[in-house]
Amino acid sequence: MTDSLASLVASRLRDIPDFPEPGVLFKDFTPLLGDARAFGAVVDDAVARYAGRVDVVVGIEARGFMIGAATAYALGVGFVPVRKQGKLPGETRAAEYSLEYGTATIEIHDDAFPAGSRVLVMDDVIATGGTVAAACDLVEELGGEVVGIEVVIEVAALGGRAALGSRPLTSVLVV
Repeated sequence: MTDSLASLVASRLRDIPDFPEPGVLFKDFTPLLGDARAFGAVVDDAVARYAGRVDVVVGIEARGFMIGAATAYALGVGFVPVRKQGKLPGETRAAEYSLEYGTATIEIHDDAFPAGSRVLVMDDVIATGGTVAAACDLVEELGGEVVGIEVVIEVAALGGRAALGSRPLTSVLVV
């Protein structure tokens, strides 16, 4: 990851104050998705780091689906969604976690990938780390090995990196 990529990403973000609740500054990366060059650069950066090293990409609902699916396609591996509770039709495992403004539950299919799979976990933002840590816990419960976590934005002041323990995290932009 380079400073020029971080600058490109920063130039394609917008801040939405008081979303989803008062006091939260939401980092919206949908303008990045609308810019083919910027979106491609983010995907290409992850692909360069993980080519040949992963068997599956796990994307966290909802924006993690976008970068995760594109990265999985470019890597030539499968994609597995981690969804909000009640959205997956098959047998699932669930994990509850804390957000900066409450709690939530995510789920993954029990048969999402074979045990022993090398997994890359992707999302748009890591803030307090609860969502990403819960997704990693689910991957590991299914017998997967989290070989990396990729996020577009890391909100450093909220300390989310600490919630991941020794799991490797790469952030394109730290704010």
